[in-house]
Amino acid sequence: WGCALTDTDNFQIGRSQRVVALAGGVGGARLADGLAQMMPADQLTVIVNVGDDFSHFGLHISPDLDTVCYTLAQMDNTETGWGLAGETWHTLESLDRLGAETWFHLGDHDLATHLERTRRMQAGDSLSQVTASFCQHWGVKTRVLTATDHKVPTLVYTNEGTLSFQEYFVHRQCIPSVSGFRFEDIEHARPAPGVLEALFQADLVILCPSNPWVSIDPILAIQGIRKTIEDRRRKVDLPVVAVSPIIAGHTVKGPAAKMYQEMGLTPSALTVANHYGSLLSGFVMDCQDADAEANVQALGLKTLITDTIMRDRAGRKRLAEEIMRRLGDKR
Repeated sequence: WGCALTDTDNFQIGRSQRVVALAGGVGGARLADGLAQMMPADQLTVIVNVGDDFSHFGLHISPDLDTVCYTLAQMDNTETGWGLAGETWHTLESLDRLGAETWFHLGDHDLATHLERTRRMQAGDSLSQVTASFCQHWGVKTRVLTATDHKVPTLVYTNEGTLSFQEYFVHRQCIPSVSGFRFEDIEHARPAPGVLEALFQADLVILCPSNPWVSIDPILAIQGIRKTIEDRRRKVDLPVVAVSPIIAGHTVKGPAAKMYQEMGLTPSALTVANHYGSLLSGFVMDCQDADAEANVQALGLKTLITDTIMRDRAGRKRLAEEIMRRLGDKR
């Protein structure tokens, strides 16, 4: 295989092709941007994890949702992968001087997002309503849906006890050893408006290169979401494709590889494919993992081996086009 890139210069998406992408933070946001560059806005829906939402300084923070929206609006900080470009930190510095907990970095401009979101939710708007309004103001034409409007915080079981996700991920910087996860109150959560309809109408579902445990699983665990995908896989042979966030045993961003190791699993593209199992019809992995292709195909999956590291916006679009060209239909 090598790492030759597919020629996508003349690739045109089918007029009726409706794509739904399930996304977490940085990796999900980048692939969502690649898809948004190559297809009409009304043909793409991005369903975003809210399991890492939490309250900080009394504000409702939605890290994955904001990362996806900022990226689609081309407002994101491309160096960090999170937050806003051109950010300043005066409020955080003042809070630090007052002895406040400043382990979660809230920039001055980013803070406006959380203030207005919290105000509107306290006034009775749902998270999905606020998100749609923000996208309109930011010029995001792609439909971005929260996976649910219910609170379903991800809890991480560790050798230091049960930690909230942001406590584990940001405050403790993923140092504690992980043994498992729980999505609190998930049994009562229902999909946000439009989620099941988008999945029912989809011609292709893409699981973005986000952490399977804490970015994609919290979406699939919401009542009706996984079942709708599975039903359409069975009834109409819906293509469902996952992009591995594990490359040569490591992740570009985040603790997924570390989590796999601590739970006794080999961090690899094959392990990711096994994790999603029969939900998938296709699987995308990096050239560095080409030697695992036969084992992935033995799971009954079509494969695409390519450069999956999205270094810039052109790289995001190129990967999106390759997925659509190679795995985006039933053939």
